[in-house]
Amino acid sequence: MNTYTRPVQLLLCGLLLLTLAIAVLNTLVPLWLAHENLPTWQVGMVGSSYFTGNLVGTLLTGRLIKRMGFNRSYYIASAIFAVGCVGLGIMVGFWSWMFWRFVAGVGCAMIWVVVESALMCSGTSRNRGRLLAAYMMVYYVGTVLGQIMVSKLPTDLLTVLPVMTGLVLAAILPMLFARINNQQDETHVSTRVWSMFTLRQARLGVNGCIISGIVLGSLYGLMPLYLNHQGVSDSGIGFWMAVMVSAGIVGQWPIGRLADRYGRLLVLRVQVFVVILGCLAMLSNAAMAPALFVLGASGFTLYPVAMAWACEKVEHHQLVSMNQALLLSYTIGSLLGPTLTAMLMQSYSDNLLFVMIACVSFVYLLMLLRKAGHHPTPVAHA
Repeated sequence: MNTYTRPVQLLLCGLLLLTLAIAVLNTLVPLWLAHENLPTWQVGMVGSSYFTGNLVGTLLTGRLIKRMGFNRSYYIASAIFAVGCVGLGIMVGFWSWMFWRFVAGVGCAMIWVVVESALMCSGTSRNRGRLLAAYMMVYYVGTVLGQIMVSKLPTDLLTVLPVMTGLVLAAILPMLFARINNQQDETHVSTRVWSMFTLRQARLGVNGCIISGIVLGSLYGLMPLYLNHQGVSDSGIGFWMAVMVSAGIVGQWPIGRLADRYGRLLVLRVQVFVVILGCLAMLSNAAMAPALFVLGASGFTLYPVAMAWACEKVEHHQLVSMNQALLLSYTIGSLLGPTLTAMLMQSYSDNLLFVMIACVSFVYLLMLLRKAGHHPTPVAHA
């Protein structure tokens, strides 16, 4: 069976266009607010409203998919994100932009849940690792291309917003030529998102998504600050961040295949161990390039493997709810991680960035090692 069917390919094409818009706006919105001389705390609140929208969108999407199906839910999510883009051009101001970034956050989270759930339902436990690896590769490639667009194209508000809105609407077009089966006949059992957190067999996957959120949130949010305090120039910071994200892109495909072949549990153990090694390398002032590459290749691939682990532990009709729970876990981790780590860095030392990541990874490694004697890749729900 072909892993990358036509609907999957078209879905990933749409995701690439959406990710370009997400990456550009996430970078430029704080800059636009700064140009309007808004205080830093207000810029931070606008950013927080986007992540709050992510949480709300994650919770709403399961019911929407059940009622409307994957295709219509995708159209609605894209339309909500487009409205959030257009709204930014109506009036520049703190309260107005808080609202419109919240709307955009809802739309973005709905897109992620729809795409991830559609991939999970389209695949089997034998190929979900590769599907999620492809998903993450497209997401990170879109993120890198978005940053290139920011550096090469005009960045004024009235030039960027029409282009980004056009990209979001264009992302709907591929899905007009593909249909993702909703499996309505298998969704007769109502499954609550919160019940997914209580499933013992999937707990390692849920915990892995929380840890992944903490790791990636801290690396994305605080690595530039760490490098800046080390005396690295702005262009140098951009280069080293690109090295780290590129390592994540390179690692997705081989790690996805290894997880499908040898089991998620074994691969997760190795990944978390390598994250700890990468942190120790950064603390020991080893060569920056290999240390960051190792950290990026292992840290940025945790989420899809942990997600695949959790999804293979539930029945088919529970996949959408489980996906919501996993994205919610990741979002919570990405909100809490940078906040706690930043306080530790400010109070003690910048090195606490890597100490914190290594510590939470070590705790997760202990959880994984306790899962002894269990067959790593059951194929009960193929």
